[in-house]
Amino acid sequence: MSKTKFEILPGTPYPLGATCDAAGVNFSIFSEYATGAALCLFGGSAAGGNAEIARIPMVERTEHIWHAYVRGVRAGQRYGYRVSGPYDPPAGHRFNSAKLLLDPYARMLDRTPQWHDSMIGYRAAAADAAPRLDLRNSAPAMPKCVVVDSAYDWDGDRKPAIAWEDLIIYEAHVKGMTALHREVPHRIRGKFAALASPAVIRHLTSLGVNAVELMPVHQAAPEHRLFKTGLTNYWGYNSIGYFAPDIRFASGGAPGGCVTEFKSMVKALHRAGIEVILDVVYNHSGEGNECGPTICFRGIDNATYYRLRTDGSGRCEDYTGTGNSLDLTHSRVLQMVMDSLRYWILEMHVDGFRFDLATTLARGPRGEFAASSPFFAAIAQDPVISTAKLIAEPWDVGDGGYRVAGFPVNWKEWNARYRDSVRDFWRGAGYSMGEFASRVTGSSDLYRAGGRTPLASVNFVTAHDGFTLADLVSYNEKHNEANGEDSRDGDSQNRSWNCGVEGPSEDPTIRALREQQKRNFLATLLLSQGVPMMLAGDELGRTQLGNNNAYCQDNPISWIDWDSADATLIDFTRRLIRLRREHPIFRRAGWFTGAPAKGSRLKDLEWFRPDGAEMTSGDWGVGYAKTLGAFINGKAITERDRAGARIAGDSFFVMFNSYGEPMEFKLPPKKWGRKWTIVLDTADAAAPQRIRSYAFEERVHLAGHTMVVLQRVL
Repeated sequence: MSKTKFEILPGTPYPLGATCDAAGVNFSIFSEYATGAALCLFGGSAAGGNAEIARIPMVERTEHIWHAYVRGVRAGQRYGYRVSGPYDPPAGHRFNSAKLLLDPYARMLDRTPQWHDSMIGYRAAAADAAPRLDLRNSAPAMPKCVVVDSAYDWDGDRKPAIAWEDLIIYEAHVKGMTALHREVPHRIRGKFAALASPAVIRHLTSLGVNAVELMPVHQAAPEHRLFKTGLTNYWGYNSIGYFAPDIRFASGGAPGGCVTEFKSMVKALHRAGIEVILDVVYNHSGEGNECGPTICFRGIDNATYYRLRTDGSGRCEDYTGTGNSLDLTHSRVLQMVMDSLRYWILEMHVDGFRFDLATTLARGPRGEFAASSPFFAAIAQDPVISTAKLIAEPWDVGDGGYRVAGFPVNWKEWNARYRDSVRDFWRGAGYSMGEFASRVTGSSDLYRAGGRTPLASVNFVTAHDGFTLADLVSYNEKHNEANGEDSRDGDSQNRSWNCGVEGPSEDPTIRALREQQKRNFLATLLLSQGVPMMLAGDELGRTQLGNNNAYCQDNPISWIDWDSADATLIDFTRRLIRLRREHPIFRRAGWFTGAPAKGSRLKDLEWFRPDGAEMTSGDWGVGYAKTLGAFINGKAITERDRAGARIAGDSFFVMFNSYGEPMEFKLPPKKWGRKWTIVLDTADAAAPQRIRSYAFEERVHLAGHTMVVLQRVL
């Protein structure tokens, strides 16, 4: 170790992390059970700078926070920690000062963590003996934290502040979105800068998307199992740094460059009227279970950061299926999460968050889910976080983990029941017609209680986790062979459309039916009440060749193939989004009531049978009827709904036919509308260019597997 001298001052416990000013840097780290902590400074660069130029004991300790101010250190300085304390695994303590540790509050790492055996904190022992400390120095193999200067010229950046009812979410992976885009400069493909490129923004804005939900961009660490097989955690649901953007997505190597590039991406998207929502993984960390590496939380204070079993084994409690669960019942762990959220809102200007496996975050001391948990309470009272967009993935893998509709009133939720019901309807499987009707009108049975609105439901048919839209209609079975798990991974309940032919087909009839089913899913999604979320590339016809769990495929399986984009499907999607945007009746902020709309003799919503008669309570219980229609009264909008709409007050008649055979649907009597014109027919990708009008009680031909939308003109 070098004998480089630095002037060391006591510093302050807050803010946590590494905070620089004109004279030096304040370093601060929390550990309740540590007996000592040392700051390690490194010279050189990530490529060859493993020389430890200084090891500074942190003698100041305030309320379990170890801190020191180092005069002369500047932004760009690489650092890490060594923390001393008891090694007592049954008690949950796994301190090992031989291991270099990442700062939980680090704003950037110099490189992506890569597996090395020296990162393991213990050596395996005989069956009748306890594991003993592994004293190998892990510093040469470890990435280093980087001190970052937060200064940035936001140039008047203003968040778009898009209302929930106007939101159209586009779930995307930073690299997958741009790695193969020919109009993006090669040096920035797959990086934050690529998402800010004119070509990508042009596609999003021309489509009508106004929010991108980015799959995890927090610094992640790949698992050992994947490392051994030559794969990696491409999705990034394995966070190890909750304040640091993932260095994988940085195109430059300048100190702090990853942070600056992320900010510039956000600024460019905001200028285009597009919000940025981050998929965040606070439920577990990338260290895995007790057999995993010691690279951050485990070595800093294992007994504090992780939920441990109560059986005296010191083993991790696992509600997430990943090996560990962070313990948000501890005030300091909860503080870290709140500080992280606030940082991304205030410093990085993001607009909201989607919380992965959010049930885990709200589990109490005994593991029970509680709507009154400290996590929910902390967010609700925070003047910054509470005003951001908050979306829950409302489940985890623990007991009682499925909590759809169980989150507080200020939260939105991924509605898995919407996904399942819509898939079941269009594949003609065993479904409830009443449930389908409820799902497309906002899921009132789930969300109406407790003061929530249809906007609590984030509707989706496909997401990163599962089949793409093209694969949903092309495969009956998952094909995850490339993942190296004998296709045991991934969702086994495919709920795909049983087309009878597996994979690509040259049969024109099969191809036409598949294209039609894609249009059915997109049309249902984008014309349902609630907040629609699309999976990136679905509008292009993207395939993963039947892989429904491509989490470890950092290759063309996961990347969007822009050269094969389906221009017809893109145009169809654009027209759907425009229809939704222009007519606020498809995106109401309140519930349909079944009563006459204000200023109208007609109900705000009415359901019809194919014979033109209104549905009765008995009709809803008739097996699995696959054809129904809905009158949507355009007068059933509020001033809030009307705001910003180019067209308001138009009424529509929507018909669904999930039979494989054509059907005749008789339009309702004259009081519901004397004349109708077609605006959408999923059997014809070119509609509504095909002009056709219908009179009341006239019969409309519905092809098999078709959704038709008529607009009232008289």
